[in-house]
Amino acid sequence: MDAQCTIEKQAPQPTLCVRTRTPVQNIATVLGSAFGEIMNAISAQGAKPAGMPYVGYRNMDMRDLDLEIGFPVSSPLVAQGRVQPGELVGGEWASTLHVGPYASVGPAWERLQHFITAQHRKPGPVAYEFYFDGPETPPAKIRTRITFPLAQ
Repeated sequence: MDAQCTIEKQAPQPTLCVRTRTPVQNIATVLGSAFGEIMNAISAQGAKPAGMPYVGYRNMDMRDLDLEIGFPVSSPLVAQGRVQPGELVGGEWASTLHVGPYASVGPAWERLQHFITAQHRKPGPVAYEFYFDGPETPPAKIRTRITFPLAQ
Protein backbone atom coordinates (compact mmCIF):
# COMPACT_ATOMS: atom_id res chain seq x y z
CA MET A 1 0.00 0.00 0.00
CA ASP A 2 1.29 3.48 -0.89
CA ALA A 3 0.19 6.97 0.07
CA GLN A 4 -0.11 9.62 -2.60
CA CYS A 5 2.87 11.59 -3.85
CA THR A 6 3.42 15.12 -2.57
CA ILE A 7 5.79 18.04 -2.93
CA GLU A 8 6.73 19.81 0.29
CA LYS A 9 9.26 22.42 1.36
CA GLN A 10 12.00 21.20 3.65
CA ALA A 11 14.48 23.28 5.62
CA PRO A 12 18.17 22.28 5.47
CA GLN A 13 18.91 19.62 8.09
CA PRO A 14 22.36 18.80 9.55
CA THR A 15 23.26 15.12 9.61
CA LEU A 16 25.94 12.69 10.65
CA CYS A 17 26.59 10.20 7.89
CA VAL A 18 28.86 7.61 6.32
CA ARG A 19 29.63 7.61 2.60
CA THR A 20 30.38 4.17 1.23
CA ARG A 21 30.00 1.92 -1.80
CA THR A 22 28.63 -1.62 -1.91
CA PRO A 23 26.96 -4.13 -4.19
CA VAL A 24 23.23 -4.42 -3.46
CA GLN A 25 23.55 -7.95 -2.04
CA ASN A 26 25.65 -6.58 0.86
CA ILE A 27 23.44 -3.59 1.65
CA ALA A 28 21.80 -4.96 4.83
CA THR A 29 25.18 -5.65 6.46
CA VAL A 30 26.63 -2.31 5.33
CA LEU A 31 23.59 -0.37 6.63
CA GLY A 32 23.59 -2.16 9.98
CA SER A 33 27.27 -1.43 10.56
CA ALA A 34 27.03 2.21 9.46
CA PHE A 35 23.89 2.95 11.49
CA GLY A 36 25.64 1.53 14.58
CA GLU A 37 28.75 3.69 14.02
CA ILE A 38 26.65 6.80 13.49
CA MET A 39 24.56 6.21 16.62
CA ASN A 40 27.77 5.76 18.62
CA ALA A 41 29.16 9.04 17.24
CA ILE A 42 25.92 10.88 18.03
CA SER A 43 25.77 9.47 21.58
CA ALA A 44 29.46 10.22 22.20
CA GLN A 45 28.67 13.89 21.57
CA GLY A 46 25.75 13.90 24.01
CA ALA A 47 23.20 14.25 21.22
CA LYS A 48 20.27 12.27 19.86
CA PRO A 49 18.98 11.75 16.31
CA ALA A 50 16.55 14.47 15.22
CA GLY A 51 14.73 12.30 12.70
CA MET A 52 14.51 8.98 10.94
CA PRO A 53 17.58 7.15 9.66
CA TYR A 54 18.07 7.45 5.92
CA VAL A 55 20.03 6.24 2.94
CA GLY A 56 20.89 8.58 0.08
CA TYR A 57 21.40 6.83 -3.25
CA ARG A 58 23.89 8.74 -5.39
CA ASN A 59 23.59 6.18 -8.19
CA MET A 60 21.50 3.13 -9.00
CA ASP A 61 24.29 0.77 -10.10
CA MET A 62 23.29 -2.36 -8.18
CA ARG A 63 26.86 -3.73 -8.53
CA ASP A 64 28.41 -0.58 -7.00
CA LEU A 65 25.90 1.54 -5.06
CA ASP A 66 27.23 4.94 -3.93
CA LEU A 67 25.49 5.49 -0.58
CA GLU A 68 25.16 8.16 2.06
CA ILE A 69 23.89 6.50 5.25
CA GLY A 70 22.87 8.81 8.04
CA PHE A 71 20.72 10.34 10.74
CA PRO A 72 19.44 13.91 10.93
CA VAL A 73 20.69 15.79 14.00
CA SER A 74 19.41 19.02 15.58
CA SER A 75 22.70 20.90 15.25
CA PRO A 76 26.00 20.20 13.46
CA LEU A 77 28.22 17.60 15.15
CA VAL A 78 31.88 16.75 14.56
CA ALA A 79 33.37 13.89 12.59
CA GLN A 80 34.42 10.66 14.29
CA GLY A 81 36.34 8.25 12.09
CA ARG A 82 34.42 7.62 8.90
CA VAL A 83 31.30 9.26 10.38
CA GLN A 84 31.18 12.77 8.91
CA PRO A 85 28.91 15.81 9.23
CA GLY A 86 26.58 16.36 6.31
CA GLU A 87 23.35 18.07 5.37
CA LEU A 88 20.02 17.21 3.81
CA VAL A 89 19.48 20.10 1.41
CA GLY A 90 16.66 22.54 1.85
CA GLY A 91 14.10 23.22 -0.84
CA GLU A 92 11.22 21.34 -2.40
CA TRP A 93 11.16 17.57 -1.98
CA ALA A 94 8.83 15.12 -3.73
CA SER A 95 7.93 12.11 -1.63
CA THR A 96 5.65 9.16 -1.12
CA LEU A 97 5.17 6.65 1.67
CA HIS A 98 5.50 2.92 1.00
CA VAL A 99 3.93 0.60 3.56
CA GLY A 100 4.85 -3.05 3.22
CA PRO A 101 7.84 -5.32 2.74
CA TYR A 102 10.93 -3.54 1.53
CA ALA A 103 11.18 -6.03 -1.35
CA SER A 104 8.00 -4.49 -2.81
CA VAL A 105 9.18 -0.84 -2.72
CA GLY A 106 9.98 -0.68 -6.48
CA PRO A 107 6.51 0.40 -7.68
CA ALA A 108 6.50 3.28 -5.17
CA TRP A 109 9.79 4.55 -6.65
CA GLU A 110 8.30 4.34 -10.14
CA ARG A 111 5.11 6.12 -9.06
CA LEU A 112 7.15 8.95 -7.51
CA GLN A 113 9.28 9.34 -10.63
CA HIS A 114 6.13 9.52 -12.82
CA PHE A 115 4.61 12.06 -10.42
CA ILE A 116 7.70 14.30 -10.67
CA THR A 117 7.59 14.16 -14.47
CA ALA A 118 3.84 14.92 -14.48
CA GLN A 119 4.57 18.03 -12.35
CA HIS A 120 7.09 19.16 -15.02
CA ARG A 121 9.88 18.96 -12.45
CA LYS A 122 13.23 17.22 -12.37
CA PRO A 123 14.67 15.20 -9.49
CA GLY A 124 17.96 16.26 -7.95
CA PRO A 125 21.01 14.00 -8.17
CA VAL A 126 20.39 12.09 -4.91
CA ALA A 127 17.35 9.96 -4.02
CA TYR A 128 16.58 9.15 -0.38
CA GLU A 129 14.78 6.54 1.67
CA PHE A 130 13.84 7.30 5.27
CA TYR A 131 13.05 4.37 7.55
CA PHE A 132 10.31 4.74 10.16
CA ASP A 133 10.53 1.22 11.58
CA GLY A 134 13.17 -1.14 12.91
CA PRO A 135 13.90 -4.71 11.85
CA GLU A 136 11.51 -6.08 14.50
CA THR A 137 8.51 -4.62 12.59
CA PRO A 138 6.35 -7.15 10.71
CA PRO A 139 7.10 -6.79 6.96
CA ALA A 140 3.51 -5.81 6.10
CA LYS A 141 3.78 -2.79 8.44
CA ILE A 142 7.21 -1.44 7.47
CA ARG A 143 7.04 2.23 6.45
CA THR A 144 9.58 3.72 4.05
CA ARG A 145 9.46 7.37 2.93
CA ILE A 146 10.85 7.66 -0.60
CA THR A 147 12.04 11.13 -1.58
CA PHE A 148 13.79 13.22 -4.19
CA PRO A 149 14.94 16.77 -3.55
CA LEU A 150 13.79 18.59 -6.68
CA ALA A 151 16.16 20.43 -8.99
CA GLN A 152 15.68 24.19 -8.86
